[in-house]
Amino acid sequence: MDFRIELVPLHVSDVDRSIRFYGEQVGWHVDHDETPAEGLRFVQVTPPGSACSFCFGTGLGMMPEGSKQLIQAVVDDADETLAYLKDRGVDAQGVDDQAWGRFVYFEDPDGNRWSLQQLPPRP
Repeated sequence: MDFRIELVPLHVSDVDRSIRFYGEQVGWHVDHDETPAEGLRFVQVTPPGSACSFCFGTGLGMMPEGSKQLIQAVVDDADETLAYLKDRGVDAQGVDDQAWGRFVYFEDPDGNRWSLQQLPPRP
């Protein structure tokens, strides 16, 4: 039996600002921006190469008001990732070298935190 994580909700206070941040600034694909009913808006973004997407919007009821996420993703090269984010104007921090990997960190405008890990070489 497989368990595939495909969608993780984020709480955001300004949907349009978050679309600009994730879509235009970070450079992720905006898969959906739908308003199927009054008071309900669903936005889905997907990082390049990811099988998992992230959603936010209004009227979704997925996350408690004011909540924040910490999400970790794996990248091929921490230095390249940091340079990519910095070039796009993202306030990314790193590279943090640890025995278990090299990390780059950033936050979205609502304080959702991202930890991007370059895995250590396998023996």
